[in-house]
Amino acid sequence: MALSRRTFSALAGTAALGLALGGSGGSGASSAYAARESPAGPPPPVPAADGRRHTVGFDRYSLLVDGRRLPLWSGEVHPFRLPSPSLWRDVLQKMRAHGHNAVSVQVAWNHHSPAPGRYDFTGVRDLGLFLRTAAECGLYVVLRPGPYIGADTDAGGFPGWLTATAGTARTADPAYLRHVDEWLTHVNAIAARHLFTKGTGTVLLYQIENGYDARGGGDADAAARRAYMSHLYAKVRADGIDVPLFHNDRARDGSWMPGSFDTGGDKGRWLYGFDAYPAPDRVPSGRGRLGRGGKGTGSGAARALPGFMPEAGGGWRDAWGGAGFHGKGYAEVRRTRDAAYLRRFHLTNLADGITMTNVYMAFGGTSWGWLPAPQVYTSYDYGAAFDEARQATDKLAPLHQIGHMLQRVPGLAKLEPAGDARAGGLTVRRLRNPDTGTEVRVLRNDGGTQVSTTLAVAGDEVPVTVAAKDAWLMVGDLPLGRRRLRYATAQPLLVLSAGRQDVAVFCGRRGAMARVVLEAAEEPLVTRLSQQAAYVWDRGLLRVTAPLGAGGLIGVRVEGGDTDRPLLILLADDATSLRLWPYDTPAGSLVVYGPKLLRTAEVRGSTLHLTGDTVEATDLEVWGPRGVEGLTWNGRAVPTRVTGSGSLRAVAPLPGVPEVRLPELGGWRMRTENPESAPGFDDSSWRPADKTSSFSTTAVPEGQPVLFADDYGFHYGDVWYRGTFDDATGVESVSLAYSAGTQGLLMAWLDGAPLGTHRMPVPDAHTLGTGTWQATATFPVRARHLAATGPHVLSVLVRPMGHDQDGGVRDAHKAARGLTSVTFAGAAPAVRWRVQGAAAPDPVRGPLNNGGLYGERHGWHLPGFADGDWERVDLPRAARRQGVAWYRTTFRLDVDPGVDASIGLTLDDAPDRAWRAQIFLNGWNMGQYVNDVGPQHTFVLPNGILRTRGANTLALAVLSGADTPSGPGRVRLTLLGSAAGGVRVRPVDSPGR
Repeated sequence: MALSRRTFSALAGTAALGLALGGSGGSGASSAYAARESPAGPPPPVPAADGRRHTVGFDRYSLLVDGRRLPLWSGEVHPFRLPSPSLWRDVLQKMRAHGHNAVSVQVAWNHHSPAPGRYDFTGVRDLGLFLRTAAECGLYVVLRPGPYIGADTDAGGFPGWLTATAGTARTADPAYLRHVDEWLTHVNAIAARHLFTKGTGTVLLYQIENGYDARGGGDADAAARRAYMSHLYAKVRADGIDVPLFHNDRARDGSWMPGSFDTGGDKGRWLYGFDAYPAPDRVPSGRGRLGRGGKGTGSGAARALPGFMPEAGGGWRDAWGGAGFHGKGYAEVRRTRDAAYLRRFHLTNLADGITMTNVYMAFGGTSWGWLPAPQVYTSYDYGAAFDEARQATDKLAPLHQIGHMLQRVPGLAKLEPAGDARAGGLTVRRLRNPDTGTEVRVLRNDGGTQVSTTLAVAGDEVPVTVAAKDAWLMVGDLPLGRRRLRYATAQPLLVLSAGRQDVAVFCGRRGAMARVVLEAAEEPLVTRLSQQAAYVWDRGLLRVTAPLGAGGLIGVRVEGGDTDRPLLILLADDATSLRLWPYDTPAGSLVVYGPKLLRTAEVRGSTLHLTGDTVEATDLEVWGPRGVEGLTWNGRAVPTRVTGSGSLRAVAPLPGVPEVRLPELGGWRMRTENPESAPGFDDSSWRPADKTSSFSTTAVPEGQPVLFADDYGFHYGDVWYRGTFDDATGVESVSLAYSAGTQGLLMAWLDGAPLGTHRMPVPDAHTLGTGTWQATATFPVRARHLAATGPHVLSVLVRPMGHDQDGGVRDAHKAARGLTSVTFAGAAPAVRWRVQGAAAPDPVRGPLNNGGLYGERHGWHLPGFADGDWERVDLPRAARRQGVAWYRTTFRLDVDPGVDASIGLTLDDAPDRAWRAQIFLNGWNMGQYVNDVGPQHTFVLPNGILRTRGANTLALAVLSGADTPSGPGRVRLTLLGSAAGGVRVRPVDSPGR
């Protein structure tokens, strides 16, 4: 039945479940449609923009979609961190294949708005395209458009121009809310066209604000913050967003519970969510409804709502210099937050009643251009399960296994405690589904050594082994199609019906002995499909055992006995489980085994058409719907034979990926720039720096003009200042105070003579989270610095390195960037200042692509720029010069069109050489390299921007002081991964000169 918003609200307010889910009305309001729960029914089908009306509700256990329980297993992806729309499909298909049923999407305001009143949702900023692609890939969408997102982005996602406006951000200040409403109007117009409730998309949930402090500084401020949240709630609802709304509580203490702010009488459509990023060396906290954290912790504060983690740590950010991870970068993040870490974290969450999870990040991507917050460098790999180059990593196994289990093993979205215990050093959490009787045991080892012990299960003493700081899940009393599982020591991956048989897959660590015990009053016929399997039937139980990982996929087929429907049991270790792919089609469900990835499956007539990826030559085996007699793989027919397990098996392996050859980079041309440092440079078109007041949180020095770059419209990248004064008599030194983000830099010249270079310090373990740094660079003035006669020109180049985030609601993003004051010793000349930053934003690449270097303003980074008169040079270089030098070359690639090759650019040099470079590929700013700071040396070049079949232009804008030899050193292309398959990649528009 299609429901209007009024009917939806009425149902939410009158359903007789008595759950405390209301807004300003407090407790007593109920979740819409909760009464329609189908306790033992199947989960909702794969979502699509199907043109049908859908209902989205919840009770204390889980989401309810059209009355069916939906365990939400989402992964965070930021389309703005992957500026190649074709590759969005690649990442989303990989997520769905590996068990995710939803994608969480933050929307960066600064990515879409170059100026007040100007918004762009085209090209790499096409949010509607991303939402359509998610629906086509069968994923729900959790939409998080801010207005503030944090997300380690410049200013937390606020546009640069907001730093120079009136109004306190993230408050009910009307001046700020005018801009917010304009932003939300544009975003919500797109979101409203993709709502799952309306059948026009798959947007399932919507977040307002992110990590917003509910308390602030006293009662009056707290009331103002509640008013702000009420405004956002009302605005989103007025814009037609009718799905449940939520907020991510970073305090995890029950802030922003239903009833904590006025929702205008709207009840039952507000979820409480909180984030968690546990340290690897600590026991995961019990923050769920069933956890041990207490009533004021996590969803323990919201026991009438489903446990919801909008951000569940899938990794962590790394800072300039890499102090947090010993300079080892994201490889160390991934090592410390590995598969065992994820198992212990997420299985604890399951035992605590968390049924709504969003892994942050599933794919981190790249903070290209001037997108990153000051604390982080270009790579946003995050140590995620899919690395920055879109490659699956070793830590993917638990996410793959848990995701498919939640979707395909019935009953796990509704569990209650059934008594906990300890067994031989293990913490054992026992839970039970009150409707089906299914039992779940989570075994957790919080110690530093492996534990082997026995566990009493269904009358048996079962041997179990759990590795150090790891976890394991066991199930019992579970229906496997028409048969019933007494218990299994291996974790279930899936249960489904494929053709004329049921299929159950169990998985675990390599070398573990899997035990699967079925109830069988009559002795069945058992066929061993693998010699490693053993079985025995005795006293109404069929016991199957096999060592996981011995010989790959292990199979046992059970026929007859209590039922005439066969059951196929498949046993897999972690590596093997990552080659098992369940998929649902209108013709029925199927399981594919063998390839690196299954992207799509479609039954047409008697043929099953599969697409996906291979790396090594691999087997292909399919258990599919009835009537399927033939297979194709990526459009090519695959000869098959029928096996004793009821599958179709390819008679020959699928081919692996052919070799990808990359050219060496040569033919470099070089040109120095910074003419702005010369006294005769014409700066008459520059902005006069003559303001006397600012909206910045940085005080304007008394008696000096405002020099802050943002006040003159220059928000991203390098900024030049030229100060002219007539009389230098008595000047002994000049002190340049400036404010910048991490690794900010300043260079100065007087009458064209270099005064020197100043850099902010490399962060240590105590300062790696600092977003705004202030320093004063004092340079002595010698006779050699001054021209014989005036006027004299002081030229200053500042690299600001981005705006701070505003997580503390203190307008931190408004801290000044650029020069803040200039003073002289020995004299006090009157200085007339002009300032120049980036030119007009690139209409295709957006406002975050370019700064104010001379070469950027004149297109030296663009393909097609005429560099024929530049000097020919070879790398490595070792010049000593303060200023900017550009290096350009072109190269061609000829990657097989059937190959997805992920390619990076690697830069190396002696670590004591102090230089940095912006990397431009076909005009796109793919990041910033700082040679003597690191830790990043390889930069991903996304396909689409990178022409894998054609010509590419590479430009490096190198900044260096004169105190050490500067590079570039060695610059080379690096193959980061390749597969036969992939998605069709369309070139990203990359206009040149």
